[in-house]
Amino acid sequence: MSTPPPPGQPGPSPYQNPQQPGGAVPPQYNPYAQSAPGYGPPQQPGYYGVQQIPAQPGGTPGGTGTGAVGRAVLWAAVGAAVASALWGGGVVLFGKDSAKADLRGYTVHKKLCDTADLSAFKDEYPKPDEHPTSYLSDRASLAQMYCSESLDKDDDDDSSSSGYSYAYVSVQADLHRRSDPGPEFADQWKSFADRGTEPTEKYDVTPMDGYGDEAYLITQDSTTSATGGSREVTLAVRDGWMTYSLTWNGYASTAESEDNFPSLDKATGWVEAATKATLPKLK
Repeated sequence: MSTPPPPGQPGPSPYQNPQQPGGAVPPQYNPYAQSAPGYGPPQQPGYYGVQQIPAQPGGTPGGTGTGAVGRAVLWAAVGAAVASALWGGGVVLFGKDSAKADLRGYTVHKKLCDTADLSAFKDEYPKPDEHPTSYLSDRASLAQMYCSESLDKDDDDDSSSSGYSYAYVSVQADLHRRSDPGPEFADQWKSFADRGTEPTEKYDVTPMDGYGDEAYLITQDSTTSATGGSREVTLAVRDGWMTYSLTWNGYASTAESEDNFPSLDKATGWVEAATKATLPKLK
């Protein structure tokens, strides 16, 4: 829709304004009427009609004064405002909240440490964590559940007195209620392959089958004979609009032999077993 020209300005066509019979503008309203032949710009009848001919009283149909043009501008503004309001209302009614969250039956659990099944680690780490870390953040658009437990081998473990444990396991489950995490999930976990510059800092990322819609196994081995180091295994799963991750971190000292420090393959078996046991309990 084109917008009428502002009052006092010519329209796109110099002939669009009503003219007097014979195509001539009355001399008393034409400022160039007294120009001598051959001087001044060529005159076109009616070009300055908007300014020269007074608007008819009350803006009667066919009037060319500022009243008619002003009403046209007013109606254009009203139309734009109505269109904007309708568009805005459509966003509110049919926009970001229109998609229904695909939670696949997963629900909020107040204490994830009580819900998660971590029995796969008990043979290697039989000593329970008496003070696990757990929290729940249940918001309108996102519910976040988290649990972290230390893993110790036995009651006589020296790591307890030092304040450090041989290993830790952490679990996080998020329910996305307003936005689909699918488009970003893969890149979020594949980005681990871009981290680190040294061989011991590198992560390996492997797609996994059999877990929800998509899953990735992320592993890192930073152990060396000189410094000990650590090993890490994470299994990340997306099932609909629910995202989940379980991570095992094991720490080795220089005095600990390789035989006593779990390999990545062994830890991966624990992580997979714990994930398979935990996911159904989150529903």
